[in-house]
Amino acid sequence: MDRIIEALSQSRAVFLSTHENPDGDAIGSLLALGLALETMGKAVTMFVGSPIPAVYRFLPAVERIVHRVEPPWRFDTAAVLDCSAFGRCGGAAALAGATPLLICLDHHLTNTGFGHLRWIDPAACATAEVVYRLIKAMGVTIDKAMATAIYTGILTDTGSFRFSNTNQAAFAICGEMVALGVDPGQAARHVYGTYSLGRIRLLNRALDSIELAGDGKISIMTLTRDMLAETGTQAQDVEGLVNYARRIEDVKLAALILEDPDGHTDRYHVSLRADGEADVGAIATQFGGGGHPNAAGFSIDGGLAQVKARLVGLADGLWG
Repeated sequence: MDRIIEALSQSRAVFLSTHENPDGDAIGSLLALGLALETMGKAVTMFVGSPIPAVYRFLPAVERIVHRVEPPWRFDTAAVLDCSAFGRCGGAAALAGATPLLICLDHHLTNTGFGHLRWIDPAACATAEVVYRLIKAMGVTIDKAMATAIYTGILTDTGSFRFSNTNQAAFAICGEMVALGVDPGQAARHVYGTYSLGRIRLLNRALDSIELAGDGKISIMTLTRDMLAETGTQAQDVEGLVNYARRIEDVKLAALILEDPDGHTDRYHVSLRADGEADVGAIATQFGGGGHPNAAGFSIDGGLAQVKARLVGLADGLWG
């Protein structure tokens, strides 16, 4: 940590990014660190290659996140957060890779160990916990905006404190963030309580697509570009829908297969969820993705039937 603190303290222009199709931990961690570095007098660019999901647009300073950076790039330091493999940061890879110093901040067990400096703590409940500890160690006073970002990162990555990664620090840090002014009710309403009509219609189609395999232990949901177009939704509206497939009785592993929204033929993004008996992080790693034992994801090329068959074949092997 000391080398990372020293590097950030000496930097002048910092490029921050995270994985594409960002979740609450990715966005919360990015905003918290970006705002903290700005209080230290750094010029900060926060970049995400994908649109920000509507449920996270309530976060303070979220409008500061950009989706394009015009050359020339004059960053002396780059940090990629909550990203288990460098390739998963998509369009940020070119900018981050061309920066003299690359820092990786993450909590995924499947992290590939990229970057010149790394702080990867699989025991952390979220990357937001890693960022919280880093901000504290840098001597920055956490304000309400940073606190809201940190709280949201931990809230979402622990599944509202329901997932197995929920540790003592999750409650302690979130308690501290509430003391700094975070409104838990407001955060929950934005993240879990407000959906557009289009997203509800998309959920309908997702539920209709569910197939069971492996003697009912595997559920597969499929969403196509046409479904997104018909419901007036975008790829970010898909986040969290896989959990409905996971909640089916007797299901041990759920997958949501999303046809590439950018129009690439025979390319799919796969989100995996498990109940603790299967390590979906290990499955995702086999396909060049990553994540946690209970939640992971990857991208894959091939026909839809082939993708489903490969998933079922791999998953079947988990239970013999």
